[in-house]
Amino acid sequence: MKTRILVIEDDASISELICMNLEAAGYEPVPVYDGVEAEKIVSGLAGSGEGGVSYALALVDIMLPGKDGFELMGCMQSAGIPVIYLTAKADVISKVHGLRAGAEDYIVKPFEVLELLVRMEKVLERTGRGKEIIEIRDVRIDRKEHQVMKAGIPVALKPMEYELLVLLAANKNVAFSREQLLNQVWGSDYMGETRTVDVHIGRLRKKLDFFEVIRTIPKTGYRLED
Repeated sequence: MKTRILVIEDDASISELICMNLEAAGYEPVPVYDGVEAEKIVSGLAGSGEGGVSYALALVDIMLPGKDGFELMGCMQSAGIPVIYLTAKADVISKVHGLRAGAEDYIVKPFEVLELLVRMEKVLERTGRGKEIIEIRDVRIDRKEHQVMKAGIPVALKPMEYELLVLLAANKNVAFSREQLLNQVWGSDYMGETRTVDVHIGRLRKKLDFFEVIRTIPKTGYRLED
């Protein structure tokens, strides 16, 4: 079952872009364009059949028709839905207000979709809603046990190989540059070369027979396809 994400954004083009990328990454986005409608859905009052459905996370614009994103925080908390604000309001007062109100994160527009996906994954993991089991073909990644199995047989991965695999697998069909992979896996203060990524990708492909799964994106980096 896919992880359901509420996308509460009144700009149709931005909503469509977010939903398209969430779908590609393996999520099930549910777009909502109005604050009042969002409150009805979360409160289980909507007549569209969405009532009673659980959502792992809500991406919420602040400037919405009906009710703004700040006003929606109360119903989100009552429903136990973590919130990431996506907004053009870049001032410090709004950011502090949003975080103090209970938001897990605050992302200012315009933003990179990759950054959004990675921050989402961090929030889902932190709130206990992340994907504990990820399956790709005959490979099973158990994040809770920190274990990788291929056709039922344990595969020994070095720590950075494992972290690299999890990042790619948790964001299937998303292209990462080598620099992005270095920053996310090795850390922004890592002083090594991007060649490090190529070496680790080569090891993963060999150990997991992922030569057709982890694709090279010319002049960019890599993408895990399933």
